[in-house]
Amino acid sequence: MFGDLTEKWVSGPGDEPKRNLSDACAIAEIVSRFDVCAIQETRRKLTALQTVMKILGDDWAYVVTDVTEGGPGNGERLAFVHDRRRARSSGLVGEIVLPANANGVVIGPLDRQFARTPYAVSFSAGANAFTLVTLHALYGASKADKERRRDELAAIAQWLADRADDPDAFNRNLIALGDFNIDRDGDPLYEALTSTGLAAPPQLQDVPRNITYADGGPKKHYDQIAWFTKGNRAKLTLRYDDTAGYVEWTKYLLQHARSDAQRKAHISDHYPLWAAFSRS
Repeated sequence: MFGDLTEKWVSGPGDEPKRNLSDACAIAEIVSRFDVCAIQETRRKLTALQTVMKILGDDWAYVVTDVTEGGPGNGERLAFVHDRRRARSSGLVGEIVLPANANGVVIGPLDRQFARTPYAVSFSAGANAFTLVTLHALYGASKADKERRRDELAAIAQWLADRADDPDAFNRNLIALGDFNIDRDGDPLYEALTSTGLAAPPQLQDVPRNITYADGGPKKHYDQIAWFTKGNRAKLTLRYDDTAGYVEWTKYLLQHARSDAQRKAHISDHYPLWAAFSRS
C-alpha cells in the first residue's frame, strides 16, 4: 500500500510504516525512467506519493481519484504520475461509473459499482492524444469474488469498446492498464478482459508480475497493459515500438531483506510493467 512513510533514511525495527526516505528515492528513480506511470493502491494519506513527487521535481505532476469508500474499496485511490515535459494532461479526467442497467455489475440503482472505481485520464504527446484507463480489480479467492472480478473485467472491457466505437468520444486512443488480479493467461478472468478485442503485447505474455515468482512462487498475470489492435477499434495514432517489459527491481534493491513481506513493506510485491510508444 502506498500511503504513509517513516521520515528517516533508514527505518528502525519499531518504525511503522517500514517504507522510508531511501525507499521513496528508489521508487522515484524507477518512475523517472518513464513518461506516464499508473500507481496502484495509493491510500487516503498521500505522504509517500507527495514525497516521491518532491524527489522527482517540478517537471512532474500527478492526478488521483478520491478514496473509494467501503470494505471492498480498501481506502484506495488510483494515481497517474507524469513527466510534463513528455506528456501533458489534455483535458479529460474522470472516474468510471456504469449505468444502472449494466449487466453483471449493477444489481440495482447505485447498489453495486466497481469495488474500486476505475480512472480515465487523457494525455497529449505532441499532436497525439491518448486516454489511459486504470483499474484495480476486486481481489479474492472465493467463487463469488472471482465471479464479481470477472464481471468487473468484462464491464471495463465493454466500456473501452464503447468509447473506441464512438466517433464523438474525447479521443479513441485507449490503453487499459492496472492490477486486474488475473491468475493466468487464458483463464476466465483473462478472457473477460480480452472479450471485446483488447490485447496485451506479446512481450508481456511471460514476464513475472509478482516478486514471489523470483523465489519459486507461481507466475501470476495480475497486471496488464492492453489496447485494441485489430479492426475499427485499432485507432492508436501512437506507434507501439514492439518493446515492453518489467522492472526487476529486486535484483538491485533491498538485498538485505529477509523475506518478500519485507520487500513489500518497503517497495512493493509487484514488478512494474512498461510499454514503449512513439509518435506516428
